[in-house]
Amino acid sequence: MTNRISRILIIGAGQAGAWAAHTLRQNGFEGELALVSNEDQVFYERPPLSKQVLAGEMDAAATQLFPSEVIEAMNIEWHKPDTAVAIDRVRREVRLASGKVLGYDKLMLTTGSRARVPVRAWSEIDGVHTVRTLADAKRLGETLLPGRRLAIIGGGWIGLEVAATARKQGLDVTVFELGERLCARSVVPDVSDFLHQLHSDQGVDVRLSCGAIDLAGTEQGAVQLSLDGIAAGRFDAVVVGAGAEIASELGREAGLDTTSGLVVDACGKTSDPDIYAAGDVAIHPELGYCIQSWANAQNQAISAALSLLGQETPYADVPWLWSDQYHCNIQILGAPGNGEGTEIRRDCGDGKVSFIRLGADNRLESMIAVNDAKLIKLGKRWIKARMQLPAEILADPAQNLMQLKP
Repeated sequence: MTNRISRILIIGAGQAGAWAAHTLRQNGFEGELALVSNEDQVFYERPPLSKQVLAGEMDAAATQLFPSEVIEAMNIEWHKPDTAVAIDRVRREVRLASGKVLGYDKLMLTTGSRARVPVRAWSEIDGVHTVRTLADAKRLGETLLPGRRLAIIGGGWIGLEVAATARKQGLDVTVFELGERLCARSVVPDVSDFLHQLHSDQGVDVRLSCGAIDLAGTEQGAVQLSLDGIAAGRFDAVVVGAGAEIASELGREAGLDTTSGLVVDACGKTSDPDIYAAGDVAIHPELGYCIQSWANAQNQAISAALSLLGQETPYADVPWLWSDQYHCNIQILGAPGNGEGTEIRRDCGDGKVSFIRLGADNRLESMIAVNDAKLIKLGKRWIKARMQLPAEILADPAQNLMQLKP
C-alpha cells in the first residue's frame, strides 16, 4: 500500500503528530510528508512543562522528542505556525488560516486538546495563565518568585503539579476546586484524600466546594479573585487548570463521526477511510472516551501510522499516566471502575503507598501507586494476563507481590 500513497498530511505537531511522522518515515514511506502546526516550536514533550520547565530546570531544547538531525532527516514540508480551518473530504484538501490549500492522499489528525478557560474574558487578564505550551510555561515561570501569591483554579493533575512546583519555588499557593474533592474524575476518594493531605502538609491552602469563581484584573497588575461574588483574595498570578477541551472541531465540521472526540477503529481509522486520528483528539477504541496522556498519544499514533501504511496494528493499550509532586512519583494504571469491586490500600511505609481496585472477578481494573514503579510494571502484566488476584495478599505489605508474577 505504501507505494500507492504519494502524499500524507498530518495536522498537529505534538506527541502524537511527532510519533506519527517518525513512524511513517521509519517504516518505508518515502513520499511527500506535510505537517501543519499552530506552534513554531514542535515535537516537544509536554509533561515537563508544569514541572522542570516551569521551575527553570529544563530549557526548550531538552524537551525535544527527537534530535534535530533526526527531525531534519524526516524531510517534512512544514506549515508553521499556521492552523487548519477546514477539510474538503471530496477534493481531499485542507484549507489553512493563511489561505494555503494542501492536498493529501491520506490525512492524520493529531490536533490534541487545549486548556479549558471557563470564562472567555479571563484570557484577556494579564495575570491569568494556562499551562499547555512551552510559551505558556515560560511566561508563567517568569512570575514564580518567592513570596508571591499564586491562585490555582482547578484541583486536577495540572493544577496540583503547578502547585507543587510553585511551593518548591517559595510561593504562597491556594488551590480553588469547585468539586468536593481533588482529581475526582480520575481517582477514588481515598486517593483524593491522600493528595489533599500531601499538599496541605506542604503548606498549600486547598479550598474545596468553592462555588462560582470570578476574576478581575487590578490597576496594580494583580488579579482579584471572588467566590460567589465575595472577594476571596488578591493574587500576583492565577493559573487556570480547569481541564481540557478536545480539539475535535476540524474533524467534526468535516462530517466525521464524533462523540467526545473523533471516533476511530482499533487501527486509528475515522469514518472516512482516508483520514486517521490519534492522541488526545481520538477516542480510545476499547474504552470509548479520549485519553489525555503522553503514552496514549505516542502509542496510538504509532499504531495509526503503521495501519495507514497497510500494516494493520490494532491499539488497545491500558491507560497509564504519571505525575510528580514534591517527593512523590504518582503513577496511574487503568481506568476507574463503575461496577462492583474491591478497593485495597497497600501501605508499605517510607512514602510508598498504593491504591488497587479489583473488579467483581478479582481481576485488576486500576491501580494508583505512589513511589512504586515496580508495582505498576507488575500491574500491567496482571492486566495483560487477565490474572485473578487475592485481595488479602495485595493488602498485606509484608507479602512480596512477585509471588503473583504471571
